[in-house]
Amino acid sequence: MNLESKPIQHLEGEIICPGDKSISQRILIIGSLLNCNMEIEGFLDAYDPNSTLNALNKIGASIKKNNNSVVLKKRTNAFIDASDELDLGNSGTGIRLMLGLVSGLGINANFIGDSSLSERPMSRVIDPLTEMGALIESNNGKLPINVIKSNIINSYSYKLPIASAQVKSCLLLAAIASKNDINLIEPKITRDHTERMIEYFGGAINYGDASKIGNIELSYRELQSKSNYQIVGDFSSASFIIVASLISYNSEVLIKNVGLNETRCGLLKVLQMMGGEIQITQNKEVCNEKVGDILVKSSNLEGIEVPDSIIPNIIDEIPILSIAAVFANGKTLIKNASELKVKESDRLSAISNGLDKLKIRHELFDDGLSIYGNYDELDTSEVIDSYGDHRIAMSFLIAGARSKNGLKVKNCGNIKTSFPSFKDIMNSIGMKIDEKN
Repeated sequence: MNLESKPIQHLEGEIICPGDKSISQRILIIGSLLNCNMEIEGFLDAYDPNSTLNALNKIGASIKKNNNSVVLKKRTNAFIDASDELDLGNSGTGIRLMLGLVSGLGINANFIGDSSLSERPMSRVIDPLTEMGALIESNNGKLPINVIKSNIINSYSYKLPIASAQVKSCLLLAAIASKNDINLIEPKITRDHTERMIEYFGGAINYGDASKIGNIELSYRELQSKSNYQIVGDFSSASFIIVASLISYNSEVLIKNVGLNETRCGLLKVLQMMGGEIQITQNKEVCNEKVGDILVKSSNLEGIEVPDSIIPNIIDEIPILSIAAVFANGKTLIKNASELKVKESDRLSAISNGLDKLKIRHELFDDGLSIYGNYDELDTSEVIDSYGDHRIAMSFLIAGARSKNGLKVKNCGNIKTSFPSFKDIMNSIGMKIDEKN
């Protein structure tokens, strides 16, 4: 699917942020472990969460969708070996978390995915899971992956070589599923949705003293069932709306029910450092997650050097941050972001190639980018390739708001993996995005 974004005058309106993709996937997995009757509200009905849902049902879970919610039913039997392949599609989160779950449960399962997921590195979870006692066969650290009945050891300790919430969550789930303890040390703080969810259901997590930042200790105890769980809005989805509102003229947009987890919404700090006029209201806590409404107004942005410490918490938002940098005054520098090279695409190269098509002055590094902004209207007739990456596609479509004659982006079908209502929501506040042959 190809899309075109036309220039606009301004954005305005009020929208409700779609449910968080990462939390949607995590609550399906942890909710299945609880083995209770539970309704999950705010579920993101998108490709990635649905692939996780289908995989869980194939190993004995009982999950059904019901409009904007899903219902988990208490199982009468234990989890079972997967009689069919578990296809996680394009979901890096789904595959890594499910590998941890299945290893911890000690059941057999064969995992596959689409062509993009099949190229992504899985050794980062296979190696520690193997050390824990899992029996795993893989294609040189990539899909397909076969997990054979495993025997996870007790009291495992692991220092993560890279900052990765997916790796951390995988190992935490392996420990919970096998009823064992685990100690993890992160090189940098990463998003903590899994830890918050475990604590919400009564799990015991200790973060150590203040001098041991990144130290996470899980002491196994049985999680407590609940009848309801509310998923907050996805900050990553909101980030596209935020940047679109900042870079467009005379705009004012209210985004309601946005998850404001401190390990997730680092982009807000970066955009405010750049001069973005962003206000947060209605702060509250829902199911151990912070949530609020975000009011965004058109702003004159300034380029900055993004602090290294915040990179792990904005890794998914760097594509849209790059678009904000195009319209900021001066240079924006992003470093220590090599993790972008092993996402749905090599996002560093994808961003750079798109900027080349837009004739944007920039430099590409092995671990980041520098972007020289202060552009007004983008003038290009060339088509941007998203490389089948949802975040690349959406980011460049947002740039089309400040184009001279519109901006075409090809291979946009994977937007449905994370933000299926993207086009409709953006158009409802004044964007002009339509399909294009």
